[in-house]
Amino acid sequence: MLARISMSRRLSNFLCDSLESCDPEIYDLIELEKKRQFYSLELIASENFTSRACLEALGSVLTNKYSEGLPGMRYYGGNEVIDEIENLCKKRCLEAFELDPSKWGVNVQSYSGSTANFSVYTALLKPFDRLMGLDLPHGGHLSHGFQTSKKKISSSSIYFTSMPYQTDPKTGLIDYNKLEESADLFRPNLIICGASAYPRDWDFQRFRKIADRHEAYLVMDMAHTSGLIAAKQANNPFDYCDVITSTTHKTLRGPRAGIIFYRKPVSETEKFLSDLESRINFAVFPSCQGGPHNHQIASIAVAMKQVSLPEFKDYIVQVKKNAVALANSLISLGYRLVTGGTDNHCILWDLRPLGLTGSKLEKLCEKVSISLNKNSVPKDTSALSPGGVRIGTPALTSRGFKETDFVEVAEFLHRAVHLCLEIQVETGKALPCFLKALENNPKLNALKTAVEAFASKFEMPGFDISDTNNKI
Repeated sequence: MLARISMSRRLSNFLCDSLESCDPEIYDLIELEKKRQFYSLELIASENFTSRACLEALGSVLTNKYSEGLPGMRYYGGNEVIDEIENLCKKRCLEAFELDPSKWGVNVQSYSGSTANFSVYTALLKPFDRLMGLDLPHGGHLSHGFQTSKKKISSSSIYFTSMPYQTDPKTGLIDYNKLEESADLFRPNLIICGASAYPRDWDFQRFRKIADRHEAYLVMDMAHTSGLIAAKQANNPFDYCDVITSTTHKTLRGPRAGIIFYRKPVSETEKFLSDLESRINFAVFPSCQGGPHNHQIASIAVAMKQVSLPEFKDYIVQVKKNAVALANSLISLGYRLVTGGTDNHCILWDLRPLGLTGSKLEKLCEKVSISLNKNSVPKDTSALSPGGVRIGTPALTSRGFKETDFVEVAEFLHRAVHLCLEIQVETGKALPCFLKALENNPKLNALKTAVEAFASKFEMPGFDISDTNNKI
């Protein structure tokens, strides 16, 4: 009996121990990541810093609960509170985008933007039906049907017949005339707009006309621009599209997850939308995934409440101002940007005129506490060694950066490029030799010190860095 009581106490202590005492190795790594985020310039366009409230929801007891199915129709018991949370999340999603619930519905269970997209294809298409999306080297996303001449890359190109549309090679802008010509030949069942690295806005009315010519569904993946759309700082896809997907981090500044909006029929002419809700819900579960992540859904609800506040619009306006300031600064320093600038939060920087690859600049910037990502630019043939980098302003804007601060960011990037070129002259173009030369380089160390001193002047959303600095 005493042994059983002793074991029970040990079990209780084990389950109630803090992360710091239970697993100091993981705890220390998380603290190091906090430190890295605080002392770095985060310029990855698809990343942001979420709020403390969102983080608290993500780390809550909601992660304990299974809830396959929809509110009121679960395959498990004990979901009365979970049902309330999911219904509240759906309500807030519609409110954030000022949508009439009689005209629009939303599914908030997707684990990510990519799974949301594949669920939509599963709902709307039959195997080998035809879809068109923006080509990845021209700014599109993998999940929009990407394939090469030798291999089908995305599951959307494996299970469906994919044909990309592209940007104009001279302007970098979507070639709507060529898109229309291609659609007339291909006769798609679904057209997807939206991108991963396209710095300009979208002509949804033109897309709608092209889709209607072929009785195709029109789907918008607004993962990158959803925050801008909610704040009315970008064209509104809800006026023209049948289905709209999004991630909930990026410019929405919530947790990493996916959501799907779907149009409801409001007239006899829209009978083809009559079963859209049931098809999308069934595609998400049970077709493409299992039980929803309730801690994510609660965190989405928190983020959507924040999106509806006036302060969020102020934030998005500043995101765009900062992107323009950064773009103009890089242009003034003599660099080439795809499309010549930006209408949103994102900049696509073409390094090919310099004889550099995006992979080299990415690696060097990583060494000096600047986070950005290599990215394909039009006419690229390799995603592993592309000719550009993608940079964005949402994360640093969340830390309080203004236009003048991004002028300084441009100067840091300018110094990084010159160091890249200098090292490449010494090592040649082979990446392994280049990477070896980055180790213990005094010029890189000096730039890193300057970057970290600059970054540490700004507050960090979500957590108190002073606690981390005292521990690590």
